[in-house]
Amino acid sequence: MRIQTLDDLLSTVKALPRRRLVVAWANDAHTLEAVNAAVEAGLVDAILVGDEPLMVQVCLEHGFPKERFRMVHAATDTEAAAKAVAMVRSGETDLLMKGLLSSDKYMRAILNKDQGLLDSGAILSHVTVLEHPGHSKLLIVGDVAVIPEPEIKEKVAILGYLVKTAQALGITQPKVAVLAASEQVMPKLSASADAALLSKMAERGQIKGALVDGPMALDCAIDPESARIKGMGGPVAGDADCLLFPNIEAGNVFYKTCTKLGGAELAAVVAGARVPCILSSRGDSARTKLSSIALAALLA
Repeated sequence: MRIQTLDDLLSTVKALPRRRLVVAWANDAHTLEAVNAAVEAGLVDAILVGDEPLMVQVCLEHGFPKERFRMVHAATDTEAAAKAVAMVRSGETDLLMKGLLSSDKYMRAILNKDQGLLDSGAILSHVTVLEHPGHSKLLIVGDVAVIPEPEIKEKVAILGYLVKTAQALGITQPKVAVLAASEQVMPKLSASADAALLSKMAERGQIKGALVDGPMALDCAIDPESARIKGMGGPVAGDADCLLFPNIEAGNVFYKTCTKLGGAELAAVVAGARVPCILSSRGDSARTKLSSIALAALLA
């Protein structure tokens, strides 16, 4: 069944066996609100790693039953991140989530050479599923938060994570638009040249499981009328399921424009580690964090 909305995502994951989630530095009400909702909905069982007296206090203040969680005390945010990652490494948990600690400390624990979650040769990337009120279907996009200037090897990895996520959402053969400023191939622009190369690799079977086209401007990727006016043919033009951005600036501006000005809702994970890792912003809503937990559980 194809998952059409983020509500569909929650309903689908509710019907699956519960995953085991560990949260690093779970000291804030927003994080605990989302985790409490995920446990209450039957999505996950949760372990909270953080300042235990503070976590208990937040639960009491906001009416979250502390008995729903297993709590593990950590004196600092870095200690909490290390303990949470160790639980994943030991097989005790299936998912990792960032609480109130900063993204760099969270990522440092994941990337730790000896005690982290990254296997040799693996590439981390951020995958976002966007539900925009002005668009007819979910969009799976990347990378908007992790890889600043992806080279072709990294773009192949990003594309693979987008396709895997789309397939988990029930899209058998996702349509991927590799974005650039124009649909015209411009060899001097790396985004354009890389897009053309990825498109050819997919055409020849080096990239499997998806229909890939590029370079493609954003309007041609998601708007059938723009694609028609510009004479863009093929199955991807005007109907892309996935958007691969040329760099983090393009992806991040798109992501924040959709959410802050366009009213989009989202779910997001970091892919490429041993388990899906939830990297929500400290300013993200509890709804975003809950949807991200559901996406991570679906992908685990």
